[in-house]
Order: sequence, then structure tokens, then C-alpha cells
Amino acid sequence: MDFHAEKPIYLQIADALCEDILCGKLQAEARIPSVREYGADIGVNPNTVMRTYEKLTADEIIYNKRGIGYFVSADAREKIMEAQRAEFLSKDVPAILRKMKLLGLDAKVFKEE
Repeated sequence: MDFHAEKPIYLQIADALCEDILCGKLQAEARIPSVREYGADIGVNPNTVMRTYEKLTADEIIYNKRGIGYFVSADAREKIMEAQRAEFLSKDVPAILRKMKLLGLDAKVFKEE
């Protein structure tokens, strides 16, 4: 996994796991790798992975079955989509609209041919 400096690594790992859930690589109720296993797979400290799992647990994307491991929540896909849509509409769309205005573009550039 390649990391970039603009965002904490644990959040980048969370984004990657959420992407795996959205694209179907991880299904609802599927077990995800253990903290140590996942850390070794992607080359990061297990403490960083633990921080990721704690965030995703707090966001109700995954849950822990004590002694068994972490699993994808039944409604994880919907929760991720809702959160990412809200972020897209509040952050990305306004930036795109500003840039379009600066460049003299309108919605016609998006019409299908």
C-alpha cells in the first residue's frame, strides 16, 4: 500500500478498507484480517491498524467478536456510501463548481454523447 503525507496513515487504511467494502471485495458479515495479519500484509505497525479498526468500529463499519476477530457490519456499505456522499457534496462539488466558473464551463460539458 502506498501512503501519502497529506492524510494520517490510519485514515488512509480506513479509506482502503471502505473502498474494499464498496467494491464488494469485503462482504457484509465477512471476517477481516486480524490487526497483526493486516499490519504485516500492508507493512505498517499493528498499532496503526488497531487505530484504524477502532475508528471503523466507532463509525459502525466493522465490529469485534471477542476472541474471534473483526467483521464487516451488515449495513457497512450503506453507512460508507452515506458518509462519502455527504463529504462529496460538501467538499468536492463546491470546489468543482468554483473551478468550472473560473474556466467558463457550464453543465453542458457533462452531457452524454
